[in-house]
Amino acid sequence: MVYPLPRTDLAVEAHRVRAGAGRLEGVEVRETDRDGFHVTTVEVRSPSASEELCKPIGVYHTVTLEPVLRREEDAFSSAASLLSALIGDLLPQKDRFSALVVGLGNRAITPDAIGPHTAESVLATRHLQSQDTEMFSAFRPVCVLSPGVLGTTGIEAARMVRAVSADLQPDVVIAVDALACSEPERLCRTIQISDTGISPGSGVGNHREALDRDALGVPVIAIGVPTVMDIRTVSDSDALAGMFVTPRDIDTTVSDFSKLAGYAINLALQPELSIQDLDLLLS
Repeated sequence: MVYPLPRTDLAVEAHRVRAGAGRLEGVEVRETDRDGFHVTTVEVRSPSASEELCKPIGVYHTVTLEPVLRREEDAFSSAASLLSALIGDLLPQKDRFSALVVGLGNRAITPDAIGPHTAESVLATRHLQSQDTEMFSAFRPVCVLSPGVLGTTGIEAARMVRAVSADLQPDVVIAVDALACSEPERLCRTIQISDTGISPGSGVGNHREALDRDALGVPVIAIGVPTVMDIRTVSDSDALAGMFVTPRDIDTTVSDFSKLAGYAINLALQPELSIQDLDLLLS
């Protein structure tokens, strides 16, 4: 009998539940330590594995960020560099390309504000070359969008992103969103990066239209931080149905992880820039 998966957006958790200590056909898992950070890569390769894990075919990197949480010296810059390298591996492999960065979520609800706050730390550069082509020639053209949520705009975020993408025709879309996890040790402690796109709200059962290659016609890189956990994963009480938990220091976590994700995206899209450059440009 196949039991339903716990509510999670993380491929590493879905694989752990389905495969246990064994091997799942059509899935490759790699564990590495890079620059003091633990990285788990889950590669879903077949339709059957995709159905088993309820995850699209593709690559999922999950980075554990304990050194950042402990505020170790140089942990932020090391994490930003590592994340930018993982994002860079999924970007179009050519020198000149354009990107649309989308910050999904509701900035008025702290656990759901990762996307909008990350967007605030991403450099928008598309308009600069029209002002001075020579001075800004080294920058890749990047646009930034925070589409809000249906409840406040009356427009599906995916519909807004599709319209902007169709007009600007970027070579790649990077979507950032809050995720749900099922294991407390991953809550607000990891970042997932994948090349499969994203379905806003899926982790909390509020499924919206997907943002992926099929919907937008270009590669979609998804970056997510698990900020909530369904309490039913640790308690089977019916009285707790529909309730989610989040850490008490969620304000600080969202601020720190949003800045980290934003810096990582900048470093991946604008490899000529350094952490110090970003500090100056974003201050």
